[in-house]
Amino acid sequence: MPDLESLLEYNEIVRKMFANEEEGFQFYNNYGSEKGFSVRRSYCEWDNGHNEMTLRKFVCSRQGFREEKQLKRAIKKRKPRNITRVGCLAKFVIARDQITGQWYVKDFIDEHNHPMAPADLTYLLRSHRRISDELKAEIVEMESSGVRKHKIMDILEMRYGGYDKVGCTTRDLYNFCHRYKAKTIAAGDTQTVISYLTELQRRDPDFFFEYMVDGEGHLKGLFWCDSQCLLDYEAFGDVVVFDSTYKTNRYNLPLVPFVGVNHHRSTVIFGCGIISHENIESYVWMLRTFSEAMIQKHPVSVITDGDLAMQRAIRLVWPNSSHRLCIWHIEQNIVRNVKDDVVKDEFRSFLYDCWPIEETETKWLQFLDKHKVTNKESWLYQMYDTREIWCASYHAGRRANEAKLDTDALQSEVCTDPDASIIELEAVKSFTPTVFAMEG
Repeated sequence: MPDLESLLEYNEIVRKMFANEEEGFQFYNNYGSEKGFSVRRSYCEWDNGHNEMTLRKFVCSRQGFREEKQLKRAIKKRKPRNITRVGCLAKFVIARDQITGQWYVKDFIDEHNHPMAPADLTYLLRSHRRISDELKAEIVEMESSGVRKHKIMDILEMRYGGYDKVGCTTRDLYNFCHRYKAKTIAAGDTQTVISYLTELQRRDPDFFFEYMVDGEGHLKGLFWCDSQCLLDYEAFGDVVVFDSTYKTNRYNLPLVPFVGVNHHRSTVIFGCGIISHENIESYVWMLRTFSEAMIQKHPVSVITDGDLAMQRAIRLVWPNSSHRLCIWHIEQNIVRNVKDDVVKDEFRSFLYDCWPIEETETKWLQFLDKHKVTNKESWLYQMYDTREIWCASYHAGRRANEAKLDTDALQSEVCTDPDASIIELEAVKSFTPTVFAMEG
């Protein structure tokens, strides 16, 4: 039986209200620091438009269990890491009130099945390790003066009265110094890049570039395209493919290429961008800058890798463009997330077979029931939530349009001038009427 003090604490916590999700996390993280456990963000829910978060679950970092495949993989390759997840049930769930916008406590379980960390070791737990702005300034000042990193930690321990009072580990300090150095170099390189792009623009008046920086002058976003990109987009820009899976530069900044396919079925580049963060703000800026470069010509269809922030940015900037997920990325995720070959094949039927939408909904429920898929946080559940941008049944209308165009191409031919050249007459035989008109 819980004592009176525990009951009073519980009642006080469940009555808490927060202005936003981050405030709720900070409260629970501070609570975890006092009690001796680490916290992590877990499941979340969004509204129907996927624009605003409506629910967030925070859990003890020892919640859940390590997947069996991870154990097998670790045993094969190297000595496995210590097991940290022991199925702890502690959680803190908050939800947003649709009327007031305030976040309230929806569920709170404070039952742990593991020992709590003592107060002098809590700082070592992941969610409680942080370097304050004041500490960052001290570290930068000492390193700029030539003090070695391991000496910096010794100095901080003496200054703050012990390693447990510093608030971070030696590894955290090394990581911060590395990131700060990369950021500083990036800030210097930014001007070099801008100067280079300015020179390209001087040589080619049609060359376009735009960039944004933060308050400290660090590059947050960059987009550029040349005159050939503009010509290619004018001719072949109905369908645009872009994603941010390319991180080949030394700063690990996502490179975002905008590409399409020309009349030779060859890849053409419409433009390239670099962003510092893969969030809605960055993608909205990128898409609006792309549209500005292309004189506000929006693509008919967009194909992406399925990043949620990217999806929301597309709805905001290109609301009339049809958005679909890249089949290649879905196939990769099928292999990565589904191990049963039968389940894989049945899931692919939703991807490629074109049933009526009502039949698809029925088949999906049968599919979940047959394979006992009950976890709403699973990849299969999450994929179905986005079915309108990948499931074949929701794109039957587009296929009908394509069939109509195919029929028109077979049953008619382009009307040419009486004095048309031999090349033009040959082109009529080789291209569909739409492509012929575009090339003309």
